[in-house]
Amino acid sequence: MSTPHATHRTPGTDTTGPRSAAHWAVHPLPAELLAQLRERDDAGAVTRRITDTDGGNPLRCCFGRSTPGETLAFASYAPLRRWARETGADPAAYDESGPVFLHAHDCGGDPGTPHGRFPEAMRGERRTLRAYSGEGRILGGLLLDRSRPDGAPTVEEGLDQLYADPRVATVHVRAVEFGCFLVETRRTDP
Repeated sequence: MSTPHATHRTPGTDTTGPRSAAHWAVHPLPAELLAQLRERDDAGAVTRRITDTDGGNPLRCCFGRSTPGETLAFASYAPLRRWARETGADPAAYDESGPVFLHAHDCGGDPGTPHGRFPEAMRGERRTLRAYSGEGRILGGLLLDRSRPDGAPTVEEGLDQLYADPRVATVHVRAVEFGCFLVETRRTDP
């Protein structure tokens, strides 16, 4: 399975790119949750296994990219619902799910994304950022389109902009075309 996200960038995190002064950090999926999603997804369906023919799909388990011929788990994931259970928030109608790609077997997860940095392999030409309050209500968002000649902000700049609002508790990053959930960030200051 191939998607337009496939940019064939080197997996891992960006250690030389822009560092944000914002008060946010990437929130990786815990190993127990990844194990659950590899069996049954948040829509209640048995997780599908697919062979990635072209490679380059964003892997939510380790913030890397898939390789051609690799077997992946393809699941529905509801990040706001899971965050709400953890925090006691009520997302009401804002609860949504999105597709995620995972390694079919445990890969060791996120290698550790430094505070204020965005995983390099999760970057792309077009991203949407959605900001939510501590109560689970959407506060706004941004469309980042790096293909435009006027130059959209970087993901870090977009996150900094959204977290400038003290009501923002979490921001989700998704791919525009397919709605794939890529990254959850959370506020790190009170």
